[in-house]
Amino acid sequence: MLSNKKKYIVNGNSGIKAQIQFADQKQEFNKRPTKIGRRSLSRSISQSSTDSYSSAASYTDSSDDETSPRDKQQKNSKGSSDFCVKNIKQAEFGRREIEIAEQEMPALMALRKRAQGEKPLAGAKIVGCTHITAQTAVLMETLGALGAQCRWAACNIYSTLNEVAAALAESGFPVFAWKGESEDDFWWCIDRCVNVEGWQPNMILDDGGDLTHWIYKKYPNMFKKIKGIVEESVTGVHRLYQLSKAGKLCVPAMNVNDSVTKQKFDNLYCCRESILDGLKRTTDMMFGGKQVVVCGYGEVGKGCCAALKAMGSIVYVTEIDPICALQACMDGFRLVKLNEVIRQVDIVITCTGNKNVVTREHLDRMKNSCIVCNMGHSNTEIDVASLRTPELTWERVRSQVDHVIWPDGKRIVLLAEGRLLNLSCSTVPTFVLSITATTQALALIELYNAPEGRYKQDVYLLPKKMDEYVASLHLPTFDAHLTELTDEQAKYLGLNKNGPFKPNYYRCLGFPRKRKPG
Repeated sequence: MLSNKKKYIVNGNSGIKAQIQFADQKQEFNKRPTKIGRRSLSRSISQSSTDSYSSAASYTDSSDDETSPRDKQQKNSKGSSDFCVKNIKQAEFGRREIEIAEQEMPALMALRKRAQGEKPLAGAKIVGCTHITAQTAVLMETLGALGAQCRWAACNIYSTLNEVAAALAESGFPVFAWKGESEDDFWWCIDRCVNVEGWQPNMILDDGGDLTHWIYKKYPNMFKKIKGIVEESVTGVHRLYQLSKAGKLCVPAMNVNDSVTKQKFDNLYCCRESILDGLKRTTDMMFGGKQVVVCGYGEVGKGCCAALKAMGSIVYVTEIDPICALQACMDGFRLVKLNEVIRQVDIVITCTGNKNVVTREHLDRMKNSCIVCNMGHSNTEIDVASLRTPELTWERVRSQVDHVIWPDGKRIVLLAEGRLLNLSCSTVPTFVLSITATTQALALIELYNAPEGRYKQDVYLLPKKMDEYVASLHLPTFDAHLTELTDEQAKYLGLNKNGPFKPNYYRCLGFPRKRKPG
């Protein structure tokens, strides 16, 4: 117990004295020297323009030094140096994270068990460019167990878990990735995966299309030995369809993004949970009563809207597709144009896969302290480049959170510099990623083992039978029991008792999706 003399007295001079004393103590605290070498978190855009493209690189891990991984000489315990990660010494910690993820990825573990007697990817040399997380590590090690050799880079400069990358490098995977890469680092890492003496990839696993683009641009002759491409993002699939339409796609490609198991689970359920996680971790905000505009009502937009509505937010939706727009209306959201609500909303979230959805004009008109973020794969949805001008001041307030300040004092809160919020600023549910990763693995097996002529130089959807197989591998987790059709019922419906139960053109919304743009 404090003595009465030490208690603050609310009334009288003693209270005033205590307040003054407290103010003096606070002032004295602020005079204490800060840690030597600490960088100022406030910087103008003219100052940051001399930094690397990834301004977050210096804030991601205060325990690491500022030396670029490219300048370090590192070897794993086996003496190999065919990797580039932040710190190979973090491998043991990363291994524990991978082991935890394995518990929530039952389908991939089932594939490993079933592959003990056969190696469906024996001889496969897979070059990959995805997020490098504990969940992706389980996928990579599963591909290795299935017989494949892999080389890997990150598809996002912020989403790599350094300790997981270290664990993969320690176990012998050539991994080139670290959190907070610069733009130059990003392409250097991809090139180190592809351009290596004595190693020629014959399969591509891509997330966003950057790896495929790099090979087309720098090493087009490699496609002579590549059997196929597996792509899982809206952005990357769009690029593939563009190549196909122009007659420039020279190998078969599997569109994993539009498989039901990817659309319904990863895009919808994953984003429904991770949007709140990302916003909470970065801003500590309360959602009740906040006005939010979600740009795009595809599966990602649907998940974001459902989560925010459940938390008491007032949600508006922008959309170009009349079918998705009608769904938004039926779900109780007001359909608007962004210009109509930009001055009043507290949060702007992009989920379109498009470019310049939020322009400098929109950013100029936003209210003070408006939060701006992106849930689409690519960083093109918010015109962040237009904010890198001398009259605006950038202030880093915490990792992945920037205040962009206008001359009149107005500021917006920009998350992850416009890159993917959930994987840049938080984590996503492992179980959902198990579904997507299993779909990717089966797509690789299908393309790699397909007899010549089955797939032409075009973009294909995953066969519905595989979609259903992926789902069935995850049902035992819930102790779920499927009903079986009788012979009479199967004949009545015109189905095989063992599936597939939906036609190949079935999408999660119940209507066919155009196979090619236009």
